[in-house]
Amino acid sequence: MTVKPTLRIDNLCVLAGGKRILKDINLVIKPGEIHALMGPNGSGKSTLAFALAGHPDYEIIKGKISLGRKSLVELEPEERAKAGLFLAFQHPVEVEGVSLFNFLRTVVASRGEKASVNEFFKRFKTISSEVGLGKEFLKRDLNLNFSGGEGKRSEVFQALTLRPKFAVFDETDSGLDVDALQLIAGKIKELVQGGSGVLVITHYQRILRHLKPDFVHVMVGGRIVESGRAELAEKVGKEGYTRYGQKKD
Repeated sequence: MTVKPTLRIDNLCVLAGGKRILKDINLVIKPGEIHALMGPNGSGKSTLAFALAGHPDYEIIKGKISLGRKSLVELEPEERAKAGLFLAFQHPVEVEGVSLFNFLRTVVASRGEKASVNEFFKRFKTISSEVGLGKEFLKRDLNLNFSGGEGKRSEVFQALTLRPKFAVFDETDSGLDVDALQLIAGKIKELVQGGSGVLVITHYQRILRHLKPDFVHVMVGGRIVESGRAELAEKVGKEGYTRYGQKKD
């Protein structure tokens, strides 16, 4: 197995809508590690996800983001993706006229992988079945009229297909029933076992009980106010965010 690179975030400060949202964020996530980022609404969790991915509405005014030896700050979103960064969106954008199959086949082919249409279809069909999606799902337009559960499964399906060096899952657990939650958690662990580093953004500890993260970080007011092991998620689940001066979520 090829060793994947470490993601480093150093003193990251980010503006959105003219307002400073993230303030001196520092994180180091190694290959094969699961880190969880918890926090109340409006704390800056999704801002971090978008800043990592290079969303143009989120301006990095200070700090560094690197994946191995490669600096990501100067790269466009598509270049960050090619470098090995994957973001599972909380609210994926609908793309009419582009099937999920053609989208993934184009992405995989752009990385130099050569295969026939039938070979791609067989591979994608196997992985989609593993996340509980039928083969007909591959023919549907990307994210168009997907249910909440379908959208979450689709994002995990894409991650498993692309096998990124580092993946961010932004509230992938929201709206999932117990069975789907357990399945999705299992597939994220499978990705990690393949050497990918993972950051899971969530409000709650439900998915973390299945994932058993290596580290948990609590973000409040755009800062990471506490970090610890998996037990920290249990503490937050019991006490909420009141101990950080926030109303219970």
